[in-house]
Amino acid sequence: MPMYRRVWQPGGCYFFTVNLQQRGDNDLLVRHVDILRESVRKVRSAHPFRIHGWVVLPGHLHCVLQLPDADDDFIRRWRLIKSTFSRKIPHLEHRNPSRIKREERAIWQRRFWEHCIRDEQDYRAHMDYVHINPVKHGLVSRVQDWPYSTFHHWVRRGVYAVDWAGGIGGAGREGA
Repeated sequence: MPMYRRVWQPGGCYFFTVNLQQRGDNDLLVRHVDILRESVRKVRSAHPFRIHGWVVLPGHLHCVLQLPDADDDFIRRWRLIKSTFSRKIPHLEHRNPSRIKREERAIWQRRFWEHCIRDEQDYRAHMDYVHINPVKHGLVSRVQDWPYSTFHHWVRRGVYAVDWAGGIGGAGREGA
């Protein structure tokens, strides 16, 4: 009998946090956001998934993704997104001996945080967390001012008000 029980859900919806190796003052992700977008598109075309929410910050990203039915392999998708992105940006980072031995770039942390969304309330909480993150980190004072987010998509769809979370006029979430 295995020592663990696999809890990944085929067709599951997941929240992820993916960090750069050096988060600090690193603006790598926003500086190369077009390369990141292209890397995601490339992986998504070969290994489909649905993007519910996504925010790219200077040193990390958060997203809510859903896998196809009968598919639970988010690990492959992240490995491919990270490696595709890493191959396309300049080799300027310092690599420690472990990274050199493994022939790895020193761009991303090796691991990431994942959480399987349990229900509608959990889904909404994580979608809100994704979209409020640029404000939380002091990058902007209003959610709508951050360009690297699916917030704008959900505003056009009527799910969020443009001034959600204390923007001018301070409104709430629409239709939720």
